Amino acid sequence: MANDESTLLQGLNSYRSSLKLPPLTKNKQAGCLADELAEEVKDHPCVATTAANAIRSGTGSPFVNYPKILKKCDIDPNKTTDGIILPVCVKKLVPTLVLTNYTRTGYGRYINDSRFTGAGLGSEDDWMVVILTTSTPGGSFASSGVGVSCMLIGHVIGLLLLGLVLA
Repeated sequence: MANDESTLLQGLNSYRSSLKLPPLTKNKQAGCLADELAEEVKDHPCVATTAANAIRSGTGSPFVNYPKILKKCDIDPNKTTDGIILPVCVKKLVPTLVLTNYTRTGYGRYINDSRFTGAGLGSEDDWMVVILTTSTPGGSFASSGVGVSCMLIGHVIGLLLLGLVLA
């Protein structure tokens, strides 16, 4: 895990600890997916949006190479039920601003949710992608080889052009 990602996971866990929530543990498949999604969006403009850009609801993905990425990360797209993708864009990934984008925006409701127990993080250029997982069979992101994985993918059209910026 890159330094930006480790710093963010530590900050998220400190924040969750202050709320008496269990820490998020690293999830290998979610980490792979987050890395690949960050790579896919890295060349897209960093524009201000709201945290309503979480990807959820199992109805498809705005990411062009999503099916290939799922296969590369050994995630079965047909058995996805829990989890959420939280992309943000912060110029130069300033750690305090990245953490603020996850804890003091609409994304905070996911970070504050005790159902989420794991995380995968990926970053490229100005983009950070956090994928939250659950401990349920449909939210564990276990490999497709055992037939269990997760991802709530959603109604976000144009996500590739969106991110969060706090100046």
